[in-house]
Amino acid sequence: MGCTFTLGVVSEDEDRAMHILQVGIAEIVRIERLLSEFLPDSEVSKINNHPSDLPITIDAECFHLIDRSEKISQLTHGAFDVTVSPLKQLYQFRNADFEFPSSTLIKDALTKVGYSRLNLDHTSHAVQKSAGMRISFAAIGKGYASDRVKALWQSMGVTSGFVNASGDLNAFGFNKWGNPWRVGIPDPENQEKMLFQIPIHQAAVATSGDAEQYFIHDGKRYSHNINPFTGLPLSGVSSVTVISPSAELSDALATAVYVMGVEDGMAFIDELPRTHCIMIDDQKEVSFSKDIEYEATA
Repeated sequence: MGCTFTLGVVSEDEDRAMHILQVGIAEIVRIERLLSEFLPDSEVSKINNHPSDLPITIDAECFHLIDRSEKISQLTHGAFDVTVSPLKQLYQFRNADFEFPSSTLIKDALTKVGYSRLNLDHTSHAVQKSAGMRISFAAIGKGYASDRVKALWQSMGVTSGFVNASGDLNAFGFNKWGNPWRVGIPDPENQEKMLFQIPIHQAAVATSGDAEQYFIHDGKRYSHNINPFTGLPLSGVSSVTVISPSAELSDALATAVYVMGVEDGMAFIDELPRTHCIMIDDQKEVSFSKDIEYEATA
């Protein structure tokens, strides 16, 4: 899933804690095998490699994640889209100068993108894509994995724990001192420097930013996030952090709000229940959604 997972549980029994952690690790590995676009036997690879004019029946778990992804696409009016891969393949985001692809290549890739052209049969769990379409769970998969680990642990009677997916935190219960878990929001230009802390209890935090994946063109910095409407990489926003009850939702919304931009993104978040956001633009201006709890650390 392109990230490093760190798992933690609060327990007085070390052997039981180690067993619980191993269960969590095994679940992440299972989901990676199911959803990775880079493993040839995954459900996603089966979809991507299947002829576009024929439906393919897939695993129910993967089908339902695609279905929920489409619902988030509808909610965000297409700002979140699991079919954006053909556009991402046009760019390289490795901290270097880069030439934009031609407008012809971008226009061609755009014809292969669009969640509404991914047809789902809820009776047979079959998927049919349009010509050239590829799906990717890069913007929602780690959140889904995190939620699955949490659900498994809670079914085992675990009352306090966290799943950290490269800084995206899904936490429940309290830490060993009886306090809420906390997540730090780093300076986009210095990941070692924390700007804010957010207390987390029965919630999940996800951040989308350009700290590690970006390119510079004509002196301007562009994010690895792609606008699914224009096919162009985004600029002007450095970091988007979303807090919601679900890691899957926070993961997807962080990408969607990045696409929307500061004004529209904040207005959108403020309409959602139990959902909050912090955005930092490329001028280091910070915006907060309404009623968010945070602590400044810098």
